[in-house]
Amino acid sequence: MSFRRRTLLKVIVLGDSGVGKTSLMNQYVHKRFSQQYKATIGADFVTKELQIDDKIVTLQIWDTAGQERFQSLGIAFYRGADCCVLVYDVNVTRSFETLDNWHEEFLKQANPSDPSSFPFILLGNKIDIDGGNSREVSVKKAAEWCSSKGNIPYYETSAKEDHNVDDAFLHIAKSAMANEHDRDLYFHGVPDAATEAEQRGGCSC
Repeated sequence: MSFRRRTLLKVIVLGDSGVGKTSLMNQYVHKRFSQQYKATIGADFVTKELQIDDKIVTLQIWDTAGQERFQSLGIAFYRGADCCVLVYDVNVTRSFETLDNWHEEFLKQANPSDPSSFPFILLGNKIDIDGGNSREVSVKKAAEWCSSKGNIPYYETSAKEDHNVDDAFLHIAKSAMANEHDRDLYFHGVPDAATEAEQRGGCSC
């Protein structure tokens, strides 16, 4: 039995229903994309292990339902988050306009010790649709919003085309690591290959 140093990081993904939160996670973790839309009920999470420098990092990525009735999932869901990912659809202005609400909801529920320095990242998803001709939210508008929130990092992504997904989540992992405080976990003899049950979990909130 050997001791392997691992860091568990909790990442919360927020945004309106249908913006592609689940698709981004599935593309990043499982390298698959489905055209069929299935709404997330309550909250669900997936895990992804990666190595950053000399650390083995386990990202626990929490997906949330964007429907209004699930918007307030409770303090327990947000508690302990190391990074918050905000997602909108570049082709739907409404999903961009609600970012303020999601940003405020997270800060209210998670109550980080220093809200001004807590790491957020913004993802503008579905840039592949209609070759970009259906786009409603410009890069400039997104950049201005990020600037108004303390220069939040911004990535344009396509879960379908796997564009910028790995780069965005690597940035997310590094931001979460920088924010993580005294949460290193020591797993005794943890096998490299986790079972399917260990890879996925969730709750019907």
